Amino acid sequence: MSDSNFRKPVRKAVFPVAGLGTRFLPATKAIPKELLPVVDRPLIQYAVDEAREAGIEEFVFVTGRGKTAIVEHFDTAYELEATMTGRGKSLDPLEPTRIQPGNLVTVRQQVPLGLGHAVWCARAVVGDEPFAIFLPDELMYGTPGCMAQMIEAYNEVGGNLVSVLEVPHEEVSSYGVIAPGESRGNLTEVKGLVEKPKVDEAPSNKIVSGRYILQPEVMGLLETQGKGAGGEIQLTDSMAKLIGQQPFHAVTFNGRRFDCGSKVGFVEATLAIALDRPDMRDDVRAIAKKLLG
Repeated sequence: MSDSNFRKPVRKAVFPVAGLGTRFLPATKAIPKELLPVVDRPLIQYAVDEAREAGIEEFVFVTGRGKTAIVEHFDTAYELEATMTGRGKSLDPLEPTRIQPGNLVTVRQQVPLGLGHAVWCARAVVGDEPFAIFLPDELMYGTPGCMAQMIEAYNEVGGNLVSVLEVPHEEVSSYGVIAPGESRGNLTEVKGLVEKPKVDEAPSNKIVSGRYILQPEVMGLLETQGKGAGGEIQLTDSMAKLIGQQPFHAVTFNGRRFDCGSKVGFVEATLAIALDRPDMRDDVRAIAKKLLG
């Protein structure tokens, strides 16, 4: 397969959003965790906005039971818009929730068998095109956005890419870690992937951080992928099989990552983004000082 085959435009993005969000119960009993707000935007909105900035045209949501509200968030709310218009209010705050008709697709993950299985569920929509993956729990905050940085790198090297961040060595056992090859700027050749290694066995301190660009061949690997860590079908296992067969690089993200899958990370993201906003930073800083005494 020629090198040009690994440089097709990335138009589609897969958003695995079928998880139950049990760590945030009871808040997520009736509300999908992806709709929990960080300041005034839900988590899924940050991911979709990041995708749009990167030029993504088609959005594929892999959903499960009780997740229809995520799709409704990006639907037209006629009654709400009519009420707002009647009261003379601007509809501009709703603009980010509009997706071109036909460009939002949902597929169902009937059984929660892991991230790899969730991505595989989108195979018919992805087809024979390269595609991006966004894990909305990981809020990537920067300018330009994480995926825009990755697309810039993809246009240079093609193939498969993962976003990485450097963490203290003592923290690597909580993440997937790359075995690095040659580095140039923010690009690092990936020689291997290790899921949650022991600290003294980790090949680097560069952790995979929730954004991917993968070639469609990964779907065939996921088709036959056996269960791995945690008894689930792991995306990492199939990605590792592409290394050496196709170009594979890591992009060190120039920005901040917030783990909004944890309560502490969610609070951190809310405070950090509020403090970065000119319309509220002074008030939030004053409140924080008051609370901290």
